[in-house]
Amino acid sequence: MFNLSRYFSTVSFILIVLAAGVLGPLYRQLAVQQMTALAEERNVAMAQVFRNSLNEPLEGLMLASIGQETASLRHSAELQALAGRVAALMKETAVVKVKVYNRLGVVIFSTDADLLGQTLLDSAHFRSAMHGEVVSELARRGASQDGAPSPVDLLASYIPVRNEGRAVEGVLELDQDVTAFMDLLSRTLWWVTGGVFCIFAGLYLMQYMVVRRAQQILEEQEGRIKAARDTLEIQVDARTDELRRANRQLEAEIAERRQAENKLNYLAYHDPLTGLANRRCFIERLEQSLRESSVNGQLLAVLFIDLDQFKQVNDSLGHSVGDELLISVAARLSENVKLIDMLARLGGDEFICLMEGLHGQRDVAILAEEIIATFEHPFVIGGHELFLSTSVGISIYPGDGASVGDLMRNADTAMYRAKAVGRGQFHFYTPEMTRDAQERIQMENLLRRALENGEMSVKLQPQVDTRSGALVGAEALVRWDSPELGSVQPSRFIPLAEDSGAIVSLGNWVLRETCRQVMQWQESGFALPMVSVNLSVKQLERPGFIETLEQILAETGMEPSRLKLEITESVVMAVTDAFDLLDRLHSLGVTLALDDFGTGYSSLSYLKMLPVQQLKIDQSFVVGIGSNPDDEAIIRTVMALARSLNFEVVAEGVETAAQAAFLAEQGCDQLQGFLHGKAVAPSEFLARWAAAE
Repeated sequence: MFNLSRYFSTVSFILIVLAAGVLGPLYRQLAVQQMTALAEERNVAMAQVFRNSLNEPLEGLMLASIGQETASLRHSAELQALAGRVAALMKETAVVKVKVYNRLGVVIFSTDADLLGQTLLDSAHFRSAMHGEVVSELARRGASQDGAPSPVDLLASYIPVRNEGRAVEGVLELDQDVTAFMDLLSRTLWWVTGGVFCIFAGLYLMQYMVVRRAQQILEEQEGRIKAARDTLEIQVDARTDELRRANRQLEAEIAERRQAENKLNYLAYHDPLTGLANRRCFIERLEQSLRESSVNGQLLAVLFIDLDQFKQVNDSLGHSVGDELLISVAARLSENVKLIDMLARLGGDEFICLMEGLHGQRDVAILAEEIIATFEHPFVIGGHELFLSTSVGISIYPGDGASVGDLMRNADTAMYRAKAVGRGQFHFYTPEMTRDAQERIQMENLLRRALENGEMSVKLQPQVDTRSGALVGAEALVRWDSPELGSVQPSRFIPLAEDSGAIVSLGNWVLRETCRQVMQWQESGFALPMVSVNLSVKQLERPGFIETLEQILAETGMEPSRLKLEITESVVMAVTDAFDLLDRLHSLGVTLALDDFGTGYSSLSYLKMLPVQQLKIDQSFVVGIGSNPDDEAIIRTVMALARSLNFEVVAEGVETAAQAAFLAEQGCDQLQGFLHGKAVAPSEFLARWAAAE
């Protein structure tokens, strides 16, 4: 805090010193001037006395001094007489010395004879007196009294001496002793100084007390202010900390909310598994691209990508491996296919991409070839080396559609066509595909009602002993006679039933209807030794299939030993825990046959562990007998393998005697094909083979 007392003390002391320093000399100056004026008046009055008393001798002396030597003046009787008279006049006065100067500035008379003859012509006081002015000078000179030197204050007055014509003839100098006056002045000055000091000291003390009290008041106020300030600072700090904490909490909440919003926004527009754009993001981007393309008149393409064989990988190795595979596929497409303007995952194993600013189909074809080429190398996932291919469908704006829905739907349709003509291919959309897709939808809808409407039927194709030609069994084949579509080939509706899931109910119906028919024949006296029924992977995957089979056998009374279930290698590879499931089927007493053997990815290590009793040689090999040595070599190999594993062998598609002879020569156990009969209705089958018995 500012120290008011110290400041006041310092400033007051300086002011007192300055006041004393100014007032003391001023008072002395004024007093000396007053004393000088009084003494000068006395000298002038004394000079007038000298003139009145000694006028004639002085005038004579001034006239006589012109041109005389100083020595003659000292011995002049007139000068000595004048000195006596002057001494008489000076008696009991304050005048201690008298000097007379002629107009040449020479001392022609002095009470001190030693000064006769001195010249004062260069003195300013003398010249001023010669011009008619009275000039006085105060000086302190040494004098001797009783042999002891003491200083004497003298006032020397230079008074002009005029003649009767008022002309200045000389100068009279009177030295008046003013020591007493100066001593009195000094004493008075000390008293005045003391009085002033006392007055100032009193004022100083009074003001100091006032200032000190003010200082105390200020200090008290400062203490209260400081206490209030400290309290306020504590409150401010506490409030600041509170606000800081609240601000940090608010910032954390804002950051958390922003992070959540960003995450939600990311999840809303990105696939959580692969990190690619999702369906929503792709649709919005495609809508924007369509608007820009319509303005600029440019072409754009939508490419629908579907992975081949992905389901088998996912089902056989598990969903975790499938997810890793999808991530690897997304990464490989993003890194290696540079012409893609946007890549998105629609779901499952379906991807879709956008290509903007193309000039024609050739640009899109190059992109599709790059996409397919990325799958030439295997994917290594969890120690598994996986080979995949992809089918790509392409639709181009504006020829193949002007809306997002049309372009995506038509690209999807083209993808199915690419998959149908051969996996690892791409196909451009054509209007015919839409008609095919519409027919497919129509067929699927009709297929779902076919069982309820009694449009499905089971036909039987005989299986005969290779050597004797006797009937050893039959294969149950489903047929569809639709009022709207007519007779629909199994190659058309079976894959459709597989894709739509209708194959489960259809397969169970075929199984039940076949067992019922066999038992009905048995009751009428015709005993079919064995009947074969094809199983779909969808049926085996469905939980409770074995319980359903047991229920069908129980309902129909069918003996399990007379039922043969045909499965393909792809079914075995696709079904989880296939070995355990087949063991359970075998434990029921049914026979298991491996259908279409050699057409898939046959694994001998799997084959020796499968609980199957029969292999079926696919008709694609049988048709080459007599014309294709490779097919014959494959048949010989299959036969040798079957003999080594104690499997029966059934050959499908036998149409000629030459084929039958070759198969018999190789040791094939049973034959099935047009040579011994087509698949016919139960009544026709019964009529044909019941008579043969």
